[in-house]
Amino acid sequence: MRNLSCLALLLSAIFAPAAVVRAADFEKRVVPLLEDYCYDCHGEGMKKGGFQMDKYKSVDAHLQDTEHWFTVWKHLQSQLMPPSDEAQPSAEQRNEILRWIEKDVFKVDPNAPDPGRVTIRRLNREEYRNTINDVLGVKFDTNEEFPADDTGYGFDTIGDVLSLSPLLMEKYMAAAEAIAAEIVAKSGGQIPTKYIGSDQFRGVDDPKKNARTLRFAEPASLVKAQAVEHPGRYRVTVELNVQGSMEATSHTAKLGVLVDGKEVQTAELGWDNRRNIKVSTELDLTPGEHQIGLTMTPGTPPQESENPLTARIENVNLHGPLDGSHVEYPGEYYRVFLDGPPPADAEARTAYGRKIVRHVAERAFRRPVNDATVERLSVLAREVEQGPNGSFERGIGHAITAMVASPRFIFRAEAQPEPNNPGKIVPIDEFALASRLSYFLWSSAPDEELLELARKGQLRANLRQQVDRLLAHERSERFVDNFVGQWLQTRDVEGMNIDARRVLGRRRRAEAEEIFSNRVRRAMRQETEMLFAHLVKENRSVFELLTADYTFLNEDLARFYDIDGVKGGEMRKVPLAEDNKRRAGILGHGSMLVVTSNPTRTSPVKRGLFLLDNLLGTPAPPAPPDVPELEAARRGEAKLTMREMMEVHRADALCASCHKRMDPLGLALESFNAIGQYREEEDGAKIDTAGQLITGEKFADVRELAAVLATSRGDDFLRCLTEKLLVYALGRGLEYFDTPTTAKIVEQLKKDGGAIHSLVYGVVESAPFQKRRGDGEHFTASN
Repeated sequence: MRNLSCLALLLSAIFAPAAVVRAADFEKRVVPLLEDYCYDCHGEGMKKGGFQMDKYKSVDAHLQDTEHWFTVWKHLQSQLMPPSDEAQPSAEQRNEILRWIEKDVFKVDPNAPDPGRVTIRRLNREEYRNTINDVLGVKFDTNEEFPADDTGYGFDTIGDVLSLSPLLMEKYMAAAEAIAAEIVAKSGGQIPTKYIGSDQFRGVDDPKKNARTLRFAEPASLVKAQAVEHPGRYRVTVELNVQGSMEATSHTAKLGVLVDGKEVQTAELGWDNRRNIKVSTELDLTPGEHQIGLTMTPGTPPQESENPLTARIENVNLHGPLDGSHVEYPGEYYRVFLDGPPPADAEARTAYGRKIVRHVAERAFRRPVNDATVERLSVLAREVEQGPNGSFERGIGHAITAMVASPRFIFRAEAQPEPNNPGKIVPIDEFALASRLSYFLWSSAPDEELLELARKGQLRANLRQQVDRLLAHERSERFVDNFVGQWLQTRDVEGMNIDARRVLGRRRRAEAEEIFSNRVRRAMRQETEMLFAHLVKENRSVFELLTADYTFLNEDLARFYDIDGVKGGEMRKVPLAEDNKRRAGILGHGSMLVVTSNPTRTSPVKRGLFLLDNLLGTPAPPAPPDVPELEAARRGEAKLTMREMMEVHRADALCASCHKRMDPLGLALESFNAIGQYREEEDGAKIDTAGQLITGEKFADVRELAAVLATSRGDDFLRCLTEKLLVYALGRGLEYFDTPTTAKIVEQLKKDGGAIHSLVYGVVESAPFQKRRGDGEHFTASN
């Protein structure tokens, strides 16, 4: 580094004055600290981990490499460097380097942070489906009709990856037509359908029993009283699916459908992998109360190697009168046709059409539309209405097709006062703020209350009240599903490829799959998501994600965890007794343990990487090429424990530095097998879960590790969670100029005891969420 110092002096005559001052300040304040604590491994010819700090031709070039200094900043901030077994700078010295990087390299202003660039964002599949449902009342299956969205930084909300291919544009056009057609189909009134939930049926002999799950092997008779208002012919349909085995079995049963004690339909049930099975019949009904009944009669039993089957009844529906003598307009109809069917008067119909077009367009485009836009859409509607086979409803449907296929619907564009001036930073308008807020917490368009506040210019003044309202609404379940589902990967639990037979050491696959069933997988996902939802609903501390002395279970998952006293299929909050505290927090959740396993065994590396990336915000670099499989560490016929195999595996110097960070975290979870069951031994050897973080903290087991993450590493956890939520909300990765934003949110979050609403407030009140700059050439604080 002394060579750089000499070079700086020699070239000082041609440096700009500001650069000279910055270089001199670097030499005086920072270089001595780097020499004392960094250069033994990363300077003067050393580049441990492939990272070198004095490779630059000039001081100026060194100080302009913000990516390099961002890496240094992150490692110092998290105290990953220097390693705990090396000499450590004092807190003052560490802060001296951090503040210098922020001020002289990043050139960030904590009081006026750069909001970063905004990439125009296409609606992803979740957002498109929810928007169509909330605005138009149409349930459109985007998973079936659209290709999967790409992800970036772990989320499918990232603007840079939400591109629009010609094929996808064709699908959007077809979707717009299908959505409009469904709206038109509903506009003439619908034959009513009454849906009877399976939990509304009651056992004839046991009133506590319902029809949700009927075992093939157990006779059952259940009944539900149902009122009929209009005489005529009706269709009774039972919708169900068969569960219990992934492979064909011999097990059968007969389902009976009864009305007023008379059997009107039967169906022979057996192994069937269809997601939806319908058993229907038609009959005449008179006004009054009728008894709808279901029976289950056992048939052929399963063979010894086969799983028993059950029928899961989704619902029973009563559709009629089929002759259309009585029709109803569904609630969704009024999402579009605000005042009901159109008036007969031509002039009134035209005015009503304009009213509908303006209302739908403002909801679909998420901001006011001008008169010219309304007129263009209204002309489209009238042309179809007055054409062959035209009608008022078809005309409105044609206008809606144009709206839904419009870039103004598909993309979340924002108005900019100076779009070509990247140096101009301005608050986004309140309609854009309403959209950002709604898509953040609801994955959907703003509702009428948000839009009305935006119209009045009062949304910012009522922002926290609106955050509270959105979080309290049932639509906030989408925030939980989409954020937690990707951050903690709960979306993947049910589809993970796990060979339960080999993990459990069972001879029969069916036996293993009954233990680790689809019901258990589904409950695992719900356990983690319900914990997060509980924190949101009650505004509890985010640290409870790590330390909660309760969890959410049903009978299936409680049995899997070997926890007594939980009966029934409903997920509910369950306090954890002392001997079950290993399940406290997400480190003990089956969802996390399963998604970080290999198909046949645990993976300390995957588990360690997961914790580094998702809880500590310090992901390890990718593994070098041609790294041998872990099993290669086995010597001859010797049976090594997982810890012993890991010790052999990381003997390679190339692997050692990263594994020193990952392995202690992953091995702390070795007391859980690949499907998340607790164990104390593997192959007869006692499992050792003790370890030490690279930052020096020691722990004996998973509970102590969770406590370390929530206390001495609590700042890292808060920072990581803040960064993940910012990425999800902003639709972009974080850059060095975002450090003041993150620091401000974390500081307030600490003051508020980790209250999760404080985190959400911090995100929506932050400069990147509230402001934007022009889309011209990329601008940063260092320009």
